[in-house]
Amino acid sequence: MWLKLVIVALLLAILVSLFGGLFFLVKDTGAERRLITALSVRISLTVALMLLIAYGFWSGQFVWNTPWLH
Repeated sequence: MWLKLVIVALLLAILVSLFGGLFFLVKDTGAERRLITALSVRISLTVALMLLIAYGFWSGQFVWNTPWLH
């Protein structure tokens, strides 16, 4: 159960970073690097999300529920 909560929290953090990057793209006019920082944070969060999903399948906490696999 904790794994699903962490994944949802990471998804929300990715969305916040996405809209933060959009805000910086629209509002920044100078040579500030906040947009690049938002992108790198979003990429890091996405890598962490993919690793957690892979761990969930590896540990057996997530299973495939498709009818053609059973």
